[in-house]
Amino acid sequence: MWSKKFHEFQARIVLAATDDDGMSTAEYAIGTIAAAAFGALLYTVVTGDSIVSALTGIIDKALKTSV
Repeated sequence: MWSKKFHEFQARIVLAATDDDGMSTAEYAIGTIAAAAFGALLYTVVTGDSIVSALTGIIDKALKTSV
């Protein structure tokens, strides 16, 4: 019984993973917009004052460390 259910489940997974004809134009557009929005958000975070000051503090602390 479990073997049959497992094989059915495995067949569904394989079918779902291989039954893709590619993305449509709308999916490409949404993916492109999402990637651009993520890039803009990441740029805003990285160039913000808190990140710059935190990285500067880390570098200063590392340079002032005596060995």
